[in-house]
Amino acid sequence: MRTAEQILREARTIAVVGASRSRAKTAHAVPLQIQRHGWRIIPVNPYADEIFGERAYPTLAAIPFPVDLVNVFRPSADATQVVKDALAIGAPAIWLQQDIHSPEGRALAEAAGVDYLENTCIAVVRAVHALDAPGPAAG
Repeated sequence: MRTAEQILREARTIAVVGASRSRAKTAHAVPLQIQRHGWRIIPVNPYADEIFGERAYPTLAAIPFPVDLVNVFRPSADATQVVKDALAIGAPAIWLQQDIHSPEGRALAEAAGVDYLENTCIAVVRAVHALDAPGPAAG
């Protein structure tokens, strides 16, 4: 399994499940910071048409192109289903944000051979390693 740093170094397109329109929420501020460092952020929010200047999709399955990483800003109670949805679209990596856990999701991802992180902030990893996106994003 790849480390958090390796996942970010290799990802270009990141689907953010639970991306928020509210600038006051971390589910807006964190993905926006990642976008500003060159990654393409694809918001997944059934109540939004657009976030971060990108079309929002109601579900992971509705995204019409592959993503390199699924980043999750949903409560732990929802995380297992999000992991199942991410596996269903063939996501190569799943990253649950800080304070989000899913033992069942971890087991599912590991059984599928998919990189899995939980309880880890993507923005902190980006900052600690001074990372920028590796190149042009898909889609």
